[in-house]
Amino acid sequence: MLIEFSFKNYRSFRDETVLSMEATRIGTFKGCLIAYNNMKLLPGAAILGKNGGGKSNVIRAFWLAVQFIKNAQRTQHEKAEVPVIPFALNDYSATEPTEFSFIYTLDNIKYWYSFAATRDKIFSESLYYAPKGQKAMVFSRKGQKFTFTADKARRKLIGETVAKNQLFFSVACTMNDVVCSSAMKWFRDKVYFSRDYSDIPRQLLEYSSDPNMLKAITTYAKAADFGIEDMQFEINSNEIDSDIVFPSDVPEGIKAALQQFLQILEETSNNSEVRLKMNEVKAAALHFGLNRDGNSARYSLDLADESDGTRKFIALAPAIESALSNGGILLIDEIEKELHPILVEYVVAKFQSKKTNPNGAQVVFTTHNTELLNMELLRKDQLYFADKGREDGVSELYSISDFSTRTTDNIRKGYLLGKYGATPNVEIEEVL
Repeated sequence: MLIEFSFKNYRSFRDETVLSMEATRIGTFKGCLIAYNNMKLLPGAAILGKNGGGKSNVIRAFWLAVQFIKNAQRTQHEKAEVPVIPFALNDYSATEPTEFSFIYTLDNIKYWYSFAATRDKIFSESLYYAPKGQKAMVFSRKGQKFTFTADKARRKLIGETVAKNQLFFSVACTMNDVVCSSAMKWFRDKVYFSRDYSDIPRQLLEYSSDPNMLKAITTYAKAADFGIEDMQFEINSNEIDSDIVFPSDVPEGIKAALQQFLQILEETSNNSEVRLKMNEVKAAALHFGLNRDGNSARYSLDLADESDGTRKFIALAPAIESALSNGGILLIDEIEKELHPILVEYVVAKFQSKKTNPNGAQVVFTTHNTELLNMELLRKDQLYFADKGREDGVSELYSISDFSTRTTDNIRKGYLLGKYGATPNVEIEEVL
């Protein structure tokens, strides 16, 4: 579970920015909170704000850090740039490091991991954990100088292989450092991001052998469109033989390369049953209609013929169900995009309810849906605002908990009137 995420000097956020999932001592919706030792954690956080205020950059910062951390072999090769994007609206932030920090729990162990980097090198990095309740260092780094308190000889050897643009954390995992590998599982197995509905075919292939996930996708499809009665999935796996006949318009060089690859695959495989397969997936939604004689019958429509909102909801389903099943965290930018407000509440409520969220999953999302400010689903400490300064262009993230509000205050009305900031500064013409 995420306890806190913080970052600094990334895109529109110049200063340290903190997203805390630790609950405050307010009395509403206590039943939704996630218990961890003597701490109560929030199952979700909503980030609201005007267009261009920076709320999407919070999700981007989280995504960038996670991708860089867990994809060491693909992104941290020699001479590769560290993919940070510092604040650009002054004359000094571009040369200062961008910082990311995570505090989280996994298997009842608390971890603290952070790193700071410019485009060309890692400035600092550290990992701490508390396997027995006491915070202990795993490693700490300043530039290319490393400090260890345990397993020093082995970790020193690992440190000697770490380039200036690489994370020790990531490299240590590739070399099977036990503590680092355990800490890495959260980034690899517990963090989910929403996908666009153009990814639906790939997702269906990923979950083609998981009947529970296909059932969940069907459930979400039916919730999104009351006309959908069921879903049909057809997965075809066609083996590609080494003597495959290619279409006439495929260049000879590509044909030769593919044939050579297939031959090498066949020769080097330890399993004679291994075959390269070309997968295809078809999905159709079943709707009720009326025949000429007036009798009801079911008819199928290709997924491409469904509305954008229906497909968006179907695309969200695997990530939502994976987070809920595994106790992970799901991050969604613009959750209401192409979705009815009731469907947004449907998703958020799944994380707020202990019945549908018994494993302590969390969701963090950006939204323009001010209906969520009615305090009928979320607590005040689950509401964040992102706003950008007019003069310096600096974004800031702050919680409604930072304001002195009473239980009877109408948060939605106050927000729309500009009481909490993060609203567009426009003049609306009077309609006569």
